[in-house]
Amino acid sequence: MKKQGIAICAIALALMLCACASVAKEPGAGKHGAPISERVSDYFPVHNNTRLVYQGEGNEFASYEVYTDFARDNRQQKRIVTGGTTSVRVLEVSDNHAAVVFSQGEVPWRQNMLSQTSGSPEVLLRVPLEAGNAWLLGDPRTRSITAVGLKVETPLGVYDAIEVVTQGPYGSTADYYAAGVGLIKSVYTPSEGEGTVTSTLAAIEEGVPLVQTIRFYYPDATEGKLGYVDRKVSFYTNDSTREVLTKAYKQQPPEPLGAVFSPGTNINSLYLNQDGMVYIDLNRAFQKEMNAGAAVESMILQSVANTFGRYYGATRVLLTVDGKPYESGHISLRPGEYLTVDEADIGDAASWNAGE
Repeated sequence: MKKQGIAICAIALALMLCACASVAKEPGAGKHGAPISERVSDYFPVHNNTRLVYQGEGNEFASYEVYTDFARDNRQQKRIVTGGTTSVRVLEVSDNHAAVVFSQGEVPWRQNMLSQTSGSPEVLLRVPLEAGNAWLLGDPRTRSITAVGLKVETPLGVYDAIEVVTQGPYGSTADYYAAGVGLIKSVYTPSEGEGTVTSTLAAIEEGVPLVQTIRFYYPDATEGKLGYVDRKVSFYTNDSTREVLTKAYKQQPPEPLGAVFSPGTNINSLYLNQDGMVYIDLNRAFQKEMNAGAAVESMILQSVANTFGRYYGATRVLLTVDGKPYESGHISLRPGEYLTVDEADIGDAASWNAGE
């Protein structure tokens, strides 16, 4: 039970964008000369097109990377990649407070979740930015500002920071925020003294996209089955996922694989729905420019299902064209009828099932 508690808190520590270093509790401007600001927003910068690299000790979740998927108005969608796990958090930030309004684990795909909420917001920091300011969280934890003006040493130098301590049933977490940088350190200390978990901000790499390796499927008419190409695809902050994937899918595959997206094909909408099914709506050019017989057309549809289903970790893909069920001279899908992901060798026919 103790190990389970530590694992839970360690994951929570990583999801809170932890960082690590030694701390000397005396006030004063740090090496970087960052002043203590009275605005909470200064401690939660967006970091567009930037990779934040954290190094840590204590468990496999202590080292991780952070990217900003999307940012608009007062919300930021952060992607945390740690120990083989990818999670997403949406922060709502103002001059008076910063809170987590949505979080989801195991999200390797990229989707705009800025408008989503989950439960009560978890306040990370709030005014007044002074020692003694404390608040209750929506669980058996309390959070408080315990000090300001602390000199915190990291591999990037020394920062002036605010110390925020969260007390919970399994232990405590001390987070350190620096103006203009963000969270530079976190230290989790278990209640039963089984060793701390620490992480440190080791690099801020600007102009760096999120790079994902995505498998794109294509018809192989000579063999009567599908082939695929694994491509590295780059996403910068606020890039449209559907537009980036459209461009990547239009790249000519190696022979003998045939194209799936024609030059005029575009994705009108693309998302993973709450029912666990991928919804993809293509424009009319996808059909008009296909120029394929029944067998190849079936493989093209299966390629679409496999490519986008696999990317989103789903087994069902609902394909429409300009908002209507797919229909051609060879294949017609009924309203609600979906394609099924099938990564095994297939023959002439695509695999689809009736919608429930």
